[in-house]
Amino acid sequence: MKEKYWLAAQAEYQKRLGRYASLEIVELKDEPTPENPTPREREAVLKKEAGRVAKAMEGFDAAAVMAIEGREFTSEGFAQALKPYVDGGKSICFVIGGSLGLAQEIKERGELFSLSRMTFPHRLARVVLLEQIYRAFKILNNENYHK
Repeated sequence: MKEKYWLAAQAEYQKRLGRYASLEIVELKDEPTPENPTPREREAVLKKEAGRVAKAMEGFDAAAVMAIEGREFTSEGFAQALKPYVDGGKSICFVIGGSLGLAQEIKERGELFSLSRMTFPHRLARVVLLEQIYRAFKILNNENYHK
């Protein structure tokens, strides 16, 4: 991320989450993609990106892969989905795809979650996801935040 407003929002939620968990954000470069890629070109790009994404996912106990076809939650439902991992002290890798999404092989490596049926730019999706993770910790700790 380069834009100051996205960086500021990300930093705010990183700071807030520091009370509850350690957090590392790993940003991977998008593979160069033609302007109007053919299905074959799209697959080639996703395959190249999948290798880098899979490597970044290594070492985690679980993966939550953000995909439009994934399971949607209320904030309380999302908190409950995270609860077994939080209670068990397990690490979770949250994956947000690039401009073309994610390869099927990455989607198969974790549970599919959806922030919405709408599509968001990944910078916005990251901030929304960070806010929802923070909200989940507040809910799980019976702290006042969600309304």
